[in-house]
Amino acid sequence: MTQSADAIPSTKLFSIRAIYLRWGLLALIQLALISIPLVDRLQVQFTGKVVQLETVPVDPRDLLRGDYVVINLAITSVSTDLPGSDGLRSGDRVYVGLSADDGGIARPVLLAKSRDSAGPLAIAGTVRSATGETLRIDYGIDAFFLPEGEGRVIERLDTKRVLLEVSIAEDGRSLPLTLLVDGKAFRSDSIF
Repeated sequence: MTQSADAIPSTKLFSIRAIYLRWGLLALIQLALISIPLVDRLQVQFTGKVVQLETVPVDPRDLLRGDYVVINLAITSVSTDLPGSDGLRSGDRVYVGLSADDGGIARPVLLAKSRDSAGPLAIAGTVRSATGETLRIDYGIDAFFLPEGEGRVIERLDTKRVLLEVSIAEDGRSLPLTLLVDGKAFRSDSIF
């Protein structure tokens, strides 16, 4: 003898639905938490202005993710002669105002503690060290992942041939997009 759906008590049906509802809600919360960094990166990628920065690549392997190039941006070392560098110390949040030179490469022109004071195009960073003549600034975009086998090739190249295209959002957040070697683009496999 089988029980029909009409014979199952309504309290038991309610508890089964409640269990499924809890698991479904838990899954939605997990998906939302996973998507927050993705949405942030997509916003920078689609709304940011793309600029080219000079680089010095080093160290091409990561055991878990494959080939990558550690990127030392030329704008990581900034002269204390730039306007706005007075009073900056290690750990300070800073906005580096950029301007493209004749070759299209963005170079630092001023430093500011607020985004509004940094000019129309500025990248956000943190001062890592401040010596008498130089400020070392970390922008959080120091690794570029490549298709397997290409990291060692790029490491051996003359660093003057390598540029990094970066998308910079209005608020200063940045995201590496493309590594250029003699005009050939290496697309990152970790944009997301």
